[in-house]
Amino acid sequence: MTQQQLEKYLWGAATALRGTIDAGDYKQYIFPLLFFKRICDVYDEEFEKALEDSDGDLEYAAFAEHHHFLVPEHAHWKKVRETTVNIGMAIQEAMREIEKANPETLFGIFGDASWTNKDRLSDATLTNLIEHFSQHQLNLKSVPDDKLGNAYEYLIKEFADDSGHTAAEFYTNRTVVKLMTMIMDPQPGESVYDPTCGSGGLLLNCALHLKEEGKEYRTLKLYGQEINLITSAIARMNMFMHGIEEFQIARGDTLAQPAFIENDELKKFNVILANPPYSIKAWDRKSFETDPYGRNLWGTPPQGCADYAFQQHIQKSLNTDNGRSISLWPHGILFRDSEAEMRRKMVEQDLVECVIGLGPNLFYNSSMVSCLLITNNNKPKERKGKVLLIQAVDEVRKEKTMSYLDKKHIDRIHAAYLNFKDEEGFSKVISNEVVVADKNARLNVQLYVEEKVIETDSFSTLLENWNESSKKLKDSMQSLFKTI
Repeated sequence: MTQQQLEKYLWGAATALRGTIDAGDYKQYIFPLLFFKRICDVYDEEFEKALEDSDGDLEYAAFAEHHHFLVPEHAHWKKVRETTVNIGMAIQEAMREIEKANPETLFGIFGDASWTNKDRLSDATLTNLIEHFSQHQLNLKSVPDDKLGNAYEYLIKEFADDSGHTAAEFYTNRTVVKLMTMIMDPQPGESVYDPTCGSGGLLLNCALHLKEEGKEYRTLKLYGQEINLITSAIARMNMFMHGIEEFQIARGDTLAQPAFIENDELKKFNVILANPPYSIKAWDRKSFETDPYGRNLWGTPPQGCADYAFQQHIQKSLNTDNGRSISLWPHGILFRDSEAEMRRKMVEQDLVECVIGLGPNLFYNSSMVSCLLITNNNKPKERKGKVLLIQAVDEVRKEKTMSYLDKKHIDRIHAAYLNFKDEEGFSKVISNEVVVADKNARLNVQLYVEEKVIETDSFSTLLENWNESSKKLKDSMQSLFKTI
């Protein structure tokens, strides 16, 4: 199959579910089934090779050292395919058996989808799904890692488009991911961390970035944490589908229970990339005031907005000698009054290296403009005491509900970051003192860079912004009345 044929074939599985479950739930079923089929086909391929190498020795061919993952005979895809009644139960039991057979690598990877609920998934529907996936072999010979990995990413994008408001929880615009990865430029052997990793796109692209450059990507140490069970499972499957096996993806709440601890302190990483959930209100602010890991470096954020809780977690998790980070935020983190003192301390400590103002619609289902905040614990000598501001609001390709960064946009922004100098109307280098002297320690890019005003005077854009504000007001009112 060509890449396009493979993608069409995999998306065909999702179309079999239309009308039976919500589009936002497709990923709970399609990804685990796809992964189940893949590891069974690869197991068979490995078995046949070992059989050939041993002149037909069945016992030798079954040895664990010949396989990426062990697949018990009674939990194989073929056995499930032979099942005619209670198919959901057969799928669920097979997946659990495979997890048990590979406890160190696959524990919990198939998620907690309700396979046995016949009101949602009848035997007929599941039979159609299994027969659809059975049409083609998904072994390494037929579908190499890079091809299947690309198709998997295609599915993640399609599911994001289909799943409405939940999309941003597991998907970051891949063109923005590309820019973030290029700016961080991870090197072989470094540790890379994403504290809110979603489906793993930022981590994965760090490995692919090195691979594209012909560097040793397998020595990169990848770490991620994700609060949502199915999303964390998707991230792990995403890694395996791309042929990457050296990683740790933990499930849990990063602010409440950070997963990566060493010697009773937060583990330190060379590179951190993140697209945290923005402006969350349901977080334990009181505990953060006396955080056992010392993450309240600059202060405690307001209850209604945990953005700087995440930013301080990122800073506290950076290697003190060479740690660097990049995080994607709405512009509010650059100027909100309630966060002024935290912002001031961050700049005073000479941590902020660059702020990049990006255009609207780069977040899923939101017309908000976004920005990239870049910090560095070891700025080059010529950058110390300074902040580079880049106004790239016009460097986007706008489509109906989403915007994208084309190669020319990425290259221009990346070049400006590397050059670290003034470019009229596009970038400006300012001293830390200028920011600190401002009453609210604002880092608004437009304050310092001559820029073209964002086109907000069209009726559609005004309506989008009004709808966004209305939604936030409604959420706030609902939250208020719940507490009364």
